Amino acid sequence: MGTRMMFFNGTMMAESEVRISPFDHGFLYGDGIFEGIRAYNGKVFKLDEHIKRLFASAKSIMLEIPYTPSVMAQHVVETVAANHLNDAYIRLVISRGAGDLGLDPKRCDQPTVLIIADRIQLYPESLYEEGLPLASSAIRRPSGDVLNPQIKSLNYLNSILAKVEAGQRGVPEMVLMNQLGYVVEGTGDNVFIVRDGALVTPPLWAGILPGITRSTVIDLARANGYEVREENFTLHELYNADECFLTGTAAEVIAAVSCDGRPIGDGKPGNVARTMRTLFMRYAQAHGTDIYPNVSVV
Repeated sequence: MGTRMMFFNGTMMAESEVRISPFDHGFLYGDGIFEGIRAYNGKVFKLDEHIKRLFASAKSIMLEIPYTPSVMAQHVVETVAANHLNDAYIRLVISRGAGDLGLDPKRCDQPTVLIIADRIQLYPESLYEEGLPLASSAIRRPSGDVLNPQIKSLNYLNSILAKVEAGQRGVPEMVLMNQLGYVVEGTGDNVFIVRDGALVTPPLWAGILPGITRSTVIDLARANGYEVREENFTLHELYNADECFLTGTAAEVIAAVSCDGRPIGDGKPGNVARTMRTLFMRYAQAHGTDIYPNVSVV
């Protein structure tokens, strides 16, 4: 791709020129927020929704973003264009900024804003065809009164520890539960099961991130005649589901075919999961904010 260009604190610059202070509270304490965004076919997918979620996260942690939502969105588009990408994964990071070695965020005068546009492939193509084996994690998602999962913060240690466990268990992904024992998420994905033709996914209040891919899949499913229910379910119900699939900006839509050594359904990607992946990819390829508005992208 040549020199990777990044937006950093108001300036587009080469990756090698980006300098983040060792006193940045994002680095020292995970004090900040981020969004992972996709571009398909020359369009940034669901950009307004991602920016809205970013500002909601910022409000909750009392972090003032130094741009309006529309200007922030424009900087995202500019970063993708600066890297001449039609299909991209975009990471928008805002930390509290440089302060001192103390915790007090009031010592941080100016947030650090970084936008990266690159490519990502979370899973090999073979797993989209064959499906993911899962395992349930001993790690629990924090409850909303501890660290609200609806805030997309830089503190991802909970998910990282579950990923470490995934490596130890020999599976690519884990499912996590909340303190009540209900399935809530993967390490970076929302979870759906299929039961008697209906899609079931945990409700937001159970302690999950309000996934943008998740909400898109819910809308597409309902528009195509599927019943969708947002309700709690346990590992027992996941084991005995007809199908299971995960959704996320990086993962898109991917079937899960087993959990803890138990086959889900017939142990192969099911018709609903395949259909939802097809519908989602078709929709994502056709909708979004133009990166190159005066250029026809084939």
